Amino acid sequence: MTDDPFVTHRSLLFTVAYEMLGSAADAEDVLQESWLRWADADRDEVRDPRAYLVRIVTRQSLNRLRTLSRSREDYVGEWLPEPLLTSPDVAEDVELAESVSIAMLTVLETLGPTERAVFVLREVFDLPYDEIAESVGKSSAAVRQIARRARGHVAARQPRVQVSRTEQRKVVDRFLHALQTGRLQELMEVMAPDVVMITDGGGAVNAALTPIRGLETVATILARASRLALIETTALWLNGAPAGRIDIDGEPSAVSLVVEDGLVTHIYVVRNPHKLTRLAATAHLTR
Repeated sequence: MTDDPFVTHRSLLFTVAYEMLGSAADAEDVLQESWLRWADADRDEVRDPRAYLVRIVTRQSLNRLRTLSRSREDYVGEWLPEPLLTSPDVAEDVELAESVSIAMLTVLETLGPTERAVFVLREVFDLPYDEIAESVGKSSAAVRQIARRARGHVAARQPRVQVSRTEQRKVVDRFLHALQTGRLQELMEVMAPDVVMITDGGGAVNAALTPIRGLETVATILARASRLALIETTALWLNGAPAGRIDIDGEPSAVSLVVEDGLVTHIYVVRNPHKLTRLAATAHLTR
């Protein structure tokens, strides 16, 4: 029935799970597990269904995250989040768009499970400390300390994105055009001197196993790839920001860019086919 609180808050619950896990597939599994627990709950005892459901999803996400943390240690090459096709209106909520960006989710991956849960619930969803404490099984005082530590950790690693979506889109379009043509000079003109490119192939397709750094190196690699393969580029919105889909000899990749002062500073390329199943249907993210 459509007035079930789980259905009403499903987009919110998915967003919470996705931000904690960086994987839409795992977030969907968490929602399935959470639904079963909600179905068994005594609804008469639930005073605040939204808070109760967020608590269930947080606990299930923590369980899943602890398992994933071990498996990701054995991941082949660099691990990047699973990109989601989003509508442009996600970008209207600037804080939400920043929190679900590929760059931010990559930084969140460096937090421990509890730190990540506390950061997401406090900084993104602005939940009270006592509510977070109940979700993660800690005292409110401990949660405040964890939140402060996580905030500092993220601030030290977070790429500075201070451009409008319009400017971001212009730079993304320039980058995609330069990649399509394969002109080395055009590529070099759109990237910063200290640009970093991270590719995720998951061992399933060819991808660099470590980050590639420096304008000349990155531009040369991209230009060579453009010459050696048939490349088609498509502009789209991923995780609340202008981005691109690149098909290399028919194999899809998702490309997310960080732009600063009109130049690309970070390039995130997801090539792992298991992470590219969500590029056809729009994901609904909300706070």
